[in-house]
Amino acid sequence: MNRPRLFLVTPPEFDASAMAAKLEQAFAGGDVACVLIYMPGASTKDLQATAEILVPVIQDGGAAAIVYQDTQAAGRSGADGVHVDSSLDDVKLAVESFQPDRIVGTGGTKLKHDAMEWAETGVDYLFFGKLDLAEKEAAHDKTLSGASWWAELFETPCVALAGNTIETLDEVASTGADFVALKDAVWQSEDDISSVIAEANRILDAHPFPEVD
Repeated sequence: MNRPRLFLVTPPEFDASAMAAKLEQAFAGGDVACVLIYMPGASTKDLQATAEILVPVIQDGGAAAIVYQDTQAAGRSGADGVHVDSSLDDVKLAVESFQPDRIVGTGGTKLKHDAMEWAETGVDYLFFGKLDLAEKEAAHDKTLSGASWWAELFETPCVALAGNTIETLDEVASTGADFVALKDAVWQSEDDISSVIAEANRILDAHPFPEVD
């Protein structure tokens, strides 16, 4: 069935070996499309060292491993791609150096015009939601409206960031986004991570995409 898939985002700080174990639990719970290794404050050396531990675990779980912002760490660690949202020029450079063999994603634009301009670089997905903001229970209104607008009009896949509870998945999946991103809802849950992922997939199963003739 064709429906939204999960896009996991790591916390900004974590122990690599502990996160590797948590990721294995996540994959035991069901389908995960991508994992963004999100360490905005890390040096290239530290990010690369962490990615070298996590990338094989993510790939063994059947997901794409994407490194935030650092093309050097992404390339050296064998990651499947990079997420760049620092500037339009940086996105263009990443597309030139990584595609077609690896994924390039972007997001964080404030204006619709910017979103369209950044997507025109040929990125593989556009991310709606602020990675650097503290998460609330529900997804941000701008995330929901942006993803709904994009999913209806454009072919480039989009990712919509949910809130920090599993219950927000229904609302976010209803936007028509190709991927639904979860962060704190997974890592800070009191429930077993595999059961959180299983429940997330059950919710997403209820949001099949319309059949295209």
